[in-house]
Amino acid sequence: MTDFSSQIKENRFHRFTVQSPMPGKEITIRQTAHSFLFGSNIFGLTRKKGLGLATYKKRVKEIWNAGTLPFYWGRYEPEEGNPDPGNRVYDAALWAQKEGIRLKGHPLCWHTVCADWLLKYDNDTIFKMQMDRIRREVSRYKGIIDMWDVINEVVIMPVFNKYDNAVTRLANHIGATNLVLECFKAVREVNPDAYLLINDFDLSPAYEKLIAELLDKGCTIDAIGLQTHQHEGYRGADTVADYLERFSKFKLPLHFTENTILSGDIAPKVDDLNDIHKKSWPSTKDGEARQKEQAEEFYSQLYAHPLVEAIIWWDIEDGNWLNAPAGILRKNLSKKPSYKRLLELIKGEWWFKEQTFGGNGPIEITAPEGRYEATVAGKTYTFTLDASRPNVSIV
Repeated sequence: MTDFSSQIKENRFHRFTVQSPMPGKEITIRQTAHSFLFGSNIFGLTRKKGLGLATYKKRVKEIWNAGTLPFYWGRYEPEEGNPDPGNRVYDAALWAQKEGIRLKGHPLCWHTVCADWLLKYDNDTIFKMQMDRIRREVSRYKGIIDMWDVINEVVIMPVFNKYDNAVTRLANHIGATNLVLECFKAVREVNPDAYLLINDFDLSPAYEKLIAELLDKGCTIDAIGLQTHQHEGYRGADTVADYLERFSKFKLPLHFTENTILSGDIAPKVDDLNDIHKKSWPSTKDGEARQKEQAEEFYSQLYAHPLVEAIIWWDIEDGNWLNAPAGILRKNLSKKPSYKRLLELIKGEWWFKEQTFGGNGPIEITAPEGRYEATVAGKTYTFTLDASRPNVSIV
């Protein structure tokens, strides 16, 4: 396993000078959250109930500060005119926001899991409805969800032919690049300050070409989304280094938006992962040990890179997409070794250890960017450490 500790220390731990609000008095400083986004999809919030939901929430809160919620049009609005039945997604978003979890909606436009009822309309009507749908969701969640995967898997979208769908029709009607531009424009109309991603699993030069074309046309991409569903085997540090090198040339933040490392049998090579159908796909003891080691290397390599802003595990628990052992939690929500090791890293080795200082003169600390608390003379203050502002006055 490659050691990335020196790069992490260099790129993630910064020197800060902190001015106490009460010079001369003892002060204790502790970290409360990372600025870096460690998270997963948290779709379980929308489907679990009772004790299962309570345990799920506990696990999510313990390890993550970021979460992705589902906005697949065909499920979000299964019947035309009845979005988010039962307010499942909205209620989940309110809970996560209250817990300080930064949310992202996924996705606003995608050819898969699209609403079948759109197919009765002509292309111009579908286009209007797609833009209206984007504005509706972004408006409703403004201030709760301000980060979005605007459009998903555009590289394959125009040539997708497994089944008819409204979005592939649109991509061919107005062109895939124009569709992306229009989707981003629709978001900006209602939430100009939203943080917007393009997202894809196809990390080939075709994706690079698409991004370059979009940027040349003025598309307001805030971050590049990169998926690594590794059901067919761990891709390894060399492959990840290639992704980092090629997509860093755009000088935009990189979000590893959907990441899967299995703790069971590896899948055979297929053209489309959705063609994998297994009734039983258990997590195994050897697989869990392997997953732990691979997850540690994967996270360490990404956290060490200065342009990476987020790592989002896909399926915090086993048995969801493809019924795969893809989680860091088992189906009963017990913790796998990978969960425990990632927690040790995120809130241990990569976390500022609580320290108490005498308060004589400025306080010098080395710490990761994030949210902090300081307690002095019985009073607690909150503040943020940002590498662009190394001198901090607690007020």
